[in-house]
Amino acid sequence: MAVFTPLADAQVASFLSRFDVGELTELKGVPAGTENSTFFVTTDQRELVLTLFEQGEHEELPFFVELLDFLDEHRVPVAGPIHDREGIALHELAGRPALLFPRLPGAHPKAPNLEQCRALGDALGRLHRVSQHFPGQRPNPRDLHWLNAMYHKVLAFLSPEDQALMQDEVEGYQTALSEAAELPQGALHGDLFRDNTLFDGDRLGGIIDFYNGCTGDLLFDLAIVINDWATDSDGSLNRDRHDALLGAYLAQRPLNADERELWPLMLRLTALRYWLSRLLVVYVDPPAHDLTPHDPEQFRRILLARIEHGALSLPVPALHDPGRPNPGDAE
Repeated sequence: MAVFTPLADAQVASFLSRFDVGELTELKGVPAGTENSTFFVTTDQRELVLTLFEQGEHEELPFFVELLDFLDEHRVPVAGPIHDREGIALHELAGRPALLFPRLPGAHPKAPNLEQCRALGDALGRLHRVSQHFPGQRPNPRDLHWLNAMYHKVLAFLSPEDQALMQDEVEGYQTALSEAAELPQGALHGDLFRDNTLFDGDRLGGIIDFYNGCTGDLLFDLAIVINDWATDSDGSLNRDRHDALLGAYLAQRPLNADERELWPLMLRLTALRYWLSRLLVVYVDPPAHDLTPHDPEQFRRILLARIEHGALSLPVPALHDPGRPNPGDAE
């Protein structure tokens, strides 16, 4: 979240008049973030978040609206976009595409505890279970095809050892995945780091920022989460957080035999995905705004740790009360 396009109160008040959300009482820009302009909007009725889209493919925004609507309808903890009186969610404001959301409770967990890991694992498992029925399609823009097409752009900036590491890893992924059966598919968040969640104490307020959302291997999404949520500063996996998150996830969506076999490889592939994307921002395609890029070294350490130590054994799924309905199930 950030503010790259300033807005006046009168602009926002006029924008809100299309919706049944009340009259504007306060507008506050949110300073943190890297891609879009974000504002906290208070009306005489409720708290809202207004997002202006500064970058990316704007023609893909209807996909994100449809995905969030679908997940919200299936009671996955996301902020579904607010639609105006004519049923339209996506608008234009200050020359930018704009979406209005309810403001979810909570803050980003910098050091998630075990209860927060369980809550996130449960929610992600429900999201993946229902997302297999989502009809929309947007191919994963950061999958193996992207890795293979982009990694050569950063080789000149790496040591000979890291050049060999990156080349060997990509070739290994290509060999393994070309011989594997198709993995379970569905809609993915695509970037579910800690700062894309909100927690009110141990309660998950919601999952936010679906603008890397796509469709593809569900295992890819899960590996991204484990590499962030269950990883210590040295790159190694934290057994307690790993088991808490995965135990809750597996209770909602068990992995099949192919996913279990490819799990160690997917942890490595997604670590390299972020090592490469951060290298590209530093050396090849710096951000349009005056922002400090994320450190690529973090995910190099994670990749090396996954290569050296492999994956931890998968935990036993957490028990689920069969008499209690899953809140992510369709009606």
